[in-house]
Amino acid sequence: MISREENQLLTQTGRGTPAGELLRRYWQPVALAEELPPGGAPLAVRILGEDLVLFRDDRGRVGLLGLHCAHRGTDLSYGRIEDGGLRCLYHGWLYDIHGRCLEQPGEPGGGERRDAIRHRAYPCREAGGAVFAYLGPGEPPLLPDYDFLAAGPDHLYVSKIFHECNYLQANEGNIDPVHLSFLHRFLQNREEGYRGVRGANESHYNLVARNAAPTMDVELTDFGVRIYTVRKLENDKAYLRVSYFILPNLSAFPGQTGGQGYSVNWHVPIDDAHHWKYTFVYSAGPPLHKELVGRERSELTPDYRLVRNEANRYLQDREAMKTKTYAGMGTGFQAHDAFATATQGAVQDRTNEHLVSSDKAIVAARKLLEKAIRDVQQGCEPPHVIRTPSANRFPHLLIVSDMIDSTADWKAYTRKLEAEARARL
Repeated sequence: MISREENQLLTQTGRGTPAGELLRRYWQPVALAEELPPGGAPLAVRILGEDLVLFRDDRGRVGLLGLHCAHRGTDLSYGRIEDGGLRCLYHGWLYDIHGRCLEQPGEPGGGERRDAIRHRAYPCREAGGAVFAYLGPGEPPLLPDYDFLAAGPDHLYVSKIFHECNYLQANEGNIDPVHLSFLHRFLQNREEGYRGVRGANESHYNLVARNAAPTMDVELTDFGVRIYTVRKLENDKAYLRVSYFILPNLSAFPGQTGGQGYSVNWHVPIDDAHHWKYTFVYSAGPPLHKELVGRERSELTPDYRLVRNEANRYLQDREAMKTKTYAGMGTGFQAHDAFATATQGAVQDRTNEHLVSSDKAIVAARKLLEKAIRDVQQGCEPPHVIRTPSANRFPHLLIVSDMIDSTADWKAYTRKLEAEARARL
């Protein structure tokens, strides 16, 4: 367990809080690109406790501004997209993507002092089907050049899911390998739509069900924590998974693409009690199965809420628990994860938890976050803030989902794969 003060340190994300200031040192996804089509309406967003408006101007540029007009506070998300910016409906003040006031049409000369107005504005970038923003001080760092952010639409699925809990507990669920053997267990073999595990003839779902007590280890990297999980199976074989906690609020792990890609969950605070989980499913090999990603979207309402949620008790079916799924909450693991993390409370009280040996990745990630927070408090740049193109390469972000010999040195096996990845650069 950790102290109440430590829990608050890691979970409070508003402006001026230690974790909030850390998160603002990195690019964060703030919307899906599909939410901001050319000619589309401005979008009111709340991120890290700030009320903002996201818009695409009539030149196609994306801007993120303070939600309330600098004049008299009217909501800019109702504004007009025209004349190179976003125009307030109340008095016609016009703002560009940099927060400059271009026009005050009700004032003589269009507003002789309009240049003095600097409305809150944050730089934006588009990549991987999402819109990213930098909400921190100074010059923005480079957007990390992760492979999935450069993938084409046939090789990448992206969506987001509203969660009624703090960002941290949901991200900690990603780095908890043991829960895969329980929460997501299928009581019948599940093979359809899954490309399998390299070196195996069956799905990940079946393999994790056969060994619920894996061997685990962690290593620190320059961008986060590498997590090894080894499940020894019959016939002198073992199932090796390598996944990651990535600073400050995302995780990468073998997903529906098996050994031919990976999935990313990026947890962005709305406020301390709610967050958006941005999900990226990436295939480095063949194009994604459309029916697979379609099944993901079918779990969501048009506004990216889960159909199964706490209000309807995740539509749990006690009969299905006997023969179909361990949790009785359908076959979509997004609802499973939301159940497990949201029912901990809006902000988990970690002073009452009892950590065990299989929680070592969670402990390592918390310590790394605390160290990064201290770096910011001391005026230093935290890890994985990228300033030079030569540092913006990640061959060591190597997600593994392989069947290996049970006697193999799984760390040496992973290092060999990493060396091969580096050689391909």
